[in-house]
Amino acid sequence: MSVTSERHDSHGLTGEAHPHSACASCGESAAEHDHDHEHGFEIVEVLRVVFVALAAAAVWFHLWEPFHRVSVIGLAATLIGGYPIFKEAFENVVERRMTMELSMTIALASALAIGEFFTALVITAFVLAAEILEGLTVGRGRRAIKDMLNFLPQTASVLREGQTLEVATDTILPGEIVLIRPGSRIPVDGQVVSGHSFVEEAAITGEPMPSEKIAGGAVYAGTINQTGTLQVLAEHLGKETTFGKIIEAVERAEHSRAPIQKTADRLAGYLVYFALGAAVLTFLITHNIRATISVVIVAGACGIAAGTPLAILGAIGRAARQGSIIKGGIYLEALGHLDTVFLDKTGTLTYGMPLVTEINAAPGISEQAILKTAASAESGSEHPLGRAIVRAAERRDISFSHPDYFEYRIGRGVLSLIRGEQTVVGNRTLLTELGIDLPQRTAATPGTEVLVAQGGRYLGAILVTDQLRDSSAPAVKALTDMGIKVVLLTGDAKTVAEAVADRLGIIQAHSELLPEQKTAFIAQQVSKGRTVAMLGDGINDAPALSEATVGVAMGAGTDVARESADVVLIGNDLMKFVETVRIARNCRRIIFQNFYGTLIVDTIGIGLAAVGLLNPLLAAFIHVASELTFILNSTRLLPPSEKSETASHEQAPVQV
Repeated sequence: MSVTSERHDSHGLTGEAHPHSACASCGESAAEHDHDHEHGFEIVEVLRVVFVALAAAAVWFHLWEPFHRVSVIGLAATLIGGYPIFKEAFENVVERRMTMELSMTIALASALAIGEFFTALVITAFVLAAEILEGLTVGRGRRAIKDMLNFLPQTASVLREGQTLEVATDTILPGEIVLIRPGSRIPVDGQVVSGHSFVEEAAITGEPMPSEKIAGGAVYAGTINQTGTLQVLAEHLGKETTFGKIIEAVERAEHSRAPIQKTADRLAGYLVYFALGAAVLTFLITHNIRATISVVIVAGACGIAAGTPLAILGAIGRAARQGSIIKGGIYLEALGHLDTVFLDKTGTLTYGMPLVTEINAAPGISEQAILKTAASAESGSEHPLGRAIVRAAERRDISFSHPDYFEYRIGRGVLSLIRGEQTVVGNRTLLTELGIDLPQRTAATPGTEVLVAQGGRYLGAILVTDQLRDSSAPAVKALTDMGIKVVLLTGDAKTVAEAVADRLGIIQAHSELLPEQKTAFIAQQVSKGRTVAMLGDGINDAPALSEATVGVAMGAGTDVARESADVVLIGNDLMKFVETVRIARNCRRIIFQNFYGTLIVDTIGIGLAAVGLLNPLLAAFIHVASELTFILNSTRLLPPSEKSETASHEQAPVQV
């Protein structure tokens, strides 16, 4: 049951339609109707319930009844107290929409027509009281999300012209130095330039233990500096911060409507038609008006229509608190029945900071010459393998020049011109395409083989290895245990891919794939009806992320990958993705619990009412109780409030 409040609120997170508007619309978007409002605890609503309850007591004790068959108090109190119900029912009739308000109005009018004034008043009181309780329940969900807004400070200390100035947070400019004192919240995303401290990042990353910060470390807006003073170079401000993006994700979630939510709205409408149809059939068969009224009253679909968006909102908010930004309810729903996950290797399963571990020179070529040639060609490259080669040359104090010409071929390597000679650094595919004679493959190696050639002559190979992330193996095992198929897609050589797959327990691995081949492979799986997620972090992963049912980008990856993704993980902990899938599955489970629970309660209730075993009062009680039960069931997904989180952190033992 959804009775619209008189209050309007159109600001920020609280300005969206109350989840009950889904029940009122029964199949249409709540945003399409101006009369849907947010409910809250208002004194006028409480006074209305008290007024109806006192009137019911007066009717019960026959305090004033000047007419024999008509209770003036009962009639007047029902019309006055039930005004919000009648008002919305009238609006629904004008808009030709079938809603629970309309069916309840029919029931109340029928009760008044047969002289059941006490019954009409008690039903009205039940409905109004339930509306207040539902408003408080949903309000709690709104506050749990809105609490996040309080994480950012309004003012901050900034170093300007040699002075420390206290300025409004929204006036800070990128590139300025912000002074973060112990105990204060960090207002910007940035990099520590001096100082040493521990920062509590639970609000962003979900990690309960504070993270140590020294020069060069990254900090996030909304986190708490604990011990020392830090000077932070501001990089991202306001909505561009990680925290700001979390808030935006929650706001988008309120606007988005997942397919399962539309199904809930349709089901709510069908239940109204079913209840009215059952009521007509009951009256035609039994001619019992009380049984007919009970049939109309007992059916309730608001537990579905209000509980579904509340569950989706709560799940997205909880995921955001744990460091996973979901960009809409449709992606949350897809994660709920995910069956296949494709993983990129470099930067996703590994740290993306590979090291040169071996150099295999061709006859007559020194290791130093190979490394110098490769470093010169890769000096302008941003690829992790190229950067590893440059770092290796620098550590060995090998001087190298910059190329006169540089061309990066995605997934293959680089072509460059050094002192007039064509220099190629890349994989076997690239060198073969260029007609360079190569030695046969050697035994399987645990790393990535980077081949080097100059002037059409093969010089040798550099072996680069990358360490697996600590979270990779547990994440793969957790996904497999959930019955999700995990597949490795990488551009690396087959030997490297198989070695990584074996270490992580991945059964299926595809290697030496170009970006377009990854994209085509994922598109093929999606066309077969699979629900596919792709995890990646680089520019070359962007097309594959876009093609997957759900594209998931690592937070430390490239901007292109993050923009192409439907879900962004803060940081690079793969276990955050696992937790996000668990939240999505729990959300789906709760929504279907509400679905089937409502169907069972309504079917049994209508049946009992039709045969005269439920009177209108008991029918109203069952309606309200079941509705609140299913809404409260959805609130289990809501993220904990800031106060409860703070309390739990304070009670946690300090580990040394």
